[in-house]
Amino acid sequence: MNLPFGPPVEPMLARLEKELPRGSDWVYEPKWDGFRAMAFCDGDDVHIESRDGRVLQRYFPEVATVLAEALDRPCVIDGEIILARADGLAFDSLLQRIHPAASRIAKLATETPASFVAFDVLAERHQDLREQPLHDRRARLLDISGPPADAAGIASSQGPSLVTTPQTNDADTALEWFRELEDVGLDGVVGKRLDERYVAGKRVMVKIKHERTIDCVVGGYRLAKSGDGVGSLLLGLYNSSGTLHYVGFTSAFPARQRKELLDILGPLEGGESFGAGRTPGGPSRWNRGQDVSWISLEPSLVCEVAFDYMQGDRFRHGARWLRWRPDKPPLECTFEQLPPRQRPH
Repeated sequence: MNLPFGPPVEPMLARLEKELPRGSDWVYEPKWDGFRAMAFCDGDDVHIESRDGRVLQRYFPEVATVLAEALDRPCVIDGEIILARADGLAFDSLLQRIHPAASRIAKLATETPASFVAFDVLAERHQDLREQPLHDRRARLLDISGPPADAAGIASSQGPSLVTTPQTNDADTALEWFRELEDVGLDGVVGKRLDERYVAGKRVMVKIKHERTIDCVVGGYRLAKSGDGVGSLLLGLYNSSGTLHYVGFTSAFPARQRKELLDILGPLEGGESFGAGRTPGGPSRWNRGQDVSWISLEPSLVCEVAFDYMQGDRFRHGARWLRWRPDKPPLECTFEQLPPRQRPH
């Protein structure tokens, strides 16, 4: 490729904060709910790499084709691969694309095409732009990938396409995005300094994300790796027919609490919890080699946890422990607590 550097390049990252920073030296962008991707492009030669080094053009051939057709010069673009439908972003459908069968990938690339949202440029032709400030890189990006698109439109327009993320210098506008675009699947808002150079692998940006709380039944637990206490609590919600489904876990307890939890849970061991519905997973391609054994509990304890997003019928990430809810009957811990768009269909 006719570029000043090649892969791999670690993306610049963001640290999680409770509030957006304000000031004339900050700009804000939507936080897209997709796969972070670095695209190295030179005509028909396109290499797309994930944050963890996975080669993505194999799984998203339609995105590689769009980039090859839309870009008229060699460049390296930082962005996000997203999959949009009429009602918003569909992360579950995006995950289905990471599949070993080429025929399956080709079918999904036609039926549910993905798009590339560009939000930074690291190189153009022979020039390495990483030492240039963001406001200069943004101007170069707009020249390469075109004017910014409307965020709601991006999140609900089926691809394949190359679009430039919107950006604002008004924090109140960014907070409107945060509130109003949650229904179409945006993950939050990112703040960037206008004078910031591109710092690979460092958390120099700021992000705020949606966080919700929910009451869950404790249906089981896994031991800590050390074996001296509870490593994680396994959480469940009831569906409309009264079946308890595993939805995720909460962990990161201090050492003293891990041991205290064993005393609390001991009398409930052996009770039936997740047997009739979705159960805690066994070995998979994501957890090969890990000990995934768990201990079932009588589903009589309720706790409140914080989470960021539901992926189908489970928490996308581990939930954060908040407190016990002795006042909440377990059967009231249902999927109906979730916003309509996040309830499993």
